[in-house]
Amino acid sequence: MSALNLNARIGVIGAGAMGAGIAQVAAQAGHQVLLLDNRPGAAAQAIDNIDRQLGKRVENGKLAAEARDATLARLHPVESAQALADCSLIIEAIAENLEAKRALFVQLESLCSAQCVFASNTSSLSITAIAAPLKHPHRLLGLHFFNPAPVMALVEVVCGVASDPALADCLYDTAKAWGKKPVHTRSTPGFIVNRVARPFYAESLRLLQEGAADCPTLDALLRETGGFAMGAFELTDLIGHDVNYAVTCSVFDAYYGDPRFQPSLAQKALVDAGRLGRKSGQGFYCYSEQAERPGPSTLPDAPAPQTCVVEGDLGAAQPLLSRLQDQGVKVIRRDGGGLLRVGDAVLALSDGRMACQRAQEDGLRNLILLDLAFDYRQATRIGISCAAGIDPQAFEQGVGLLQRAGLHVSLLSDTPALAVLRTVTMLANEAADTLLQGVASAADIDLAMRAGVNYPQGPLAWADAIGPAYVLRVLHNLQATYGEDRYRTSLLLRRRVAEGRTLHD
Repeated sequence: MSALNLNARIGVIGAGAMGAGIAQVAAQAGHQVLLLDNRPGAAAQAIDNIDRQLGKRVENGKLAAEARDATLARLHPVESAQALADCSLIIEAIAENLEAKRALFVQLESLCSAQCVFASNTSSLSITAIAAPLKHPHRLLGLHFFNPAPVMALVEVVCGVASDPALADCLYDTAKAWGKKPVHTRSTPGFIVNRVARPFYAESLRLLQEGAADCPTLDALLRETGGFAMGAFELTDLIGHDVNYAVTCSVFDAYYGDPRFQPSLAQKALVDAGRLGRKSGQGFYCYSEQAERPGPSTLPDAPAPQTCVVEGDLGAAQPLLSRLQDQGVKVIRRDGGGLLRVGDAVLALSDGRMACQRAQEDGLRNLILLDLAFDYRQATRIGISCAAGIDPQAFEQGVGLLQRAGLHVSLLSDTPALAVLRTVTMLANEAADTLLQGVASAADIDLAMRAGVNYPQGPLAWADAIGPAYVLRVLHNLQATYGEDRYRTSLLLRRRVAEGRTLHD
């Protein structure tokens, strides 16, 4: 089954931000779109808002006036569900209430032809549960757009237990024809994005609660070292803590209290205080006109060494050596176990152990651990931790070497796996379980995380790039340190490592 042809009428129910955005997408693609809302005049008002938004694009030279006029001519407000009877596809974007959605689709089933496809834009409810009261539940699927729908590329095409796979292919092809990047997923809690993304927020929140670093520093590390568009605190401030916390609680409850999805008390405190982020003027950061955004903690300049010794392979941090050489540092190479020595300091990429633990177990004095970077050649900042009792001169030598490479250096407390490494390995672990459970393919999981939340790389591809065995070792060390099921390793990850295969094999 191919995409719906342009003669197919599209119905959209719900004229809020999501419904209006979906209606705009379908109209811009060339369909006649009927927009319905139970609030009198809301659908017409939503179309007026679309007119204003498109008008700004015309004024900025980003859209032809003819294209705007054609889009608006295809948008039609309607006042009753009966007006949608001859639609080929009806997309529901009403409030996240299971009974309300069920009642709506039961009503639509009595009005529409048997060929009409039903889709819900739900982000948290089960497609299987929504479809259960229908006489023909196979015709209902999820079509989950991301906000703002005209801008965000990702669409999750969601199949419930009874959903017709042929209809899923039709919606996939239709979303693609509308200029989107669709992915297939089964209806499990959080689908792909809202499930796999939980560690991105959770690990930063935990690091904050444990005093590893402050919000500006942790955010800067995820951006400047990890390559993410935003850090977890600025992103949750943007989303709204009421929304983000509710999604986390929903996923946590849906998975019967799995500790991997445990909500954060730090975020709950913000919600309880009404500090919801940008929309309330205060979240982790203050957004008043007079407020100054605090900067990350950065170590002062240290003397720049001229020579360092590398013993063996530094693993994912190996590109750091060429960066040092580009800055005129003489790199002497020797055999060894992946260590970088400068003066009395020993530097190594974190393996998930605390610096104090690794120093003791491996017999390393003056140990400094490095965080993971998405690209050590392009990163502008690096996070480090060190063992207690490190010689101050050795610490200064290690910091000076990193600064010589052109990196701002932020010191975290002696915390296992630091910030970026912990976040990336937990994202990869959750993605591996999502793949193991047949929720989606590896390619669709990675595409969803790139297109839906703008990650610099899909978590499975990222794990393959730095090595599944390394990811597994980090997670084992995290779990051993905390003694919590939160950091248990995915069976698929363990299996692939034992088989010598990647996560994309």
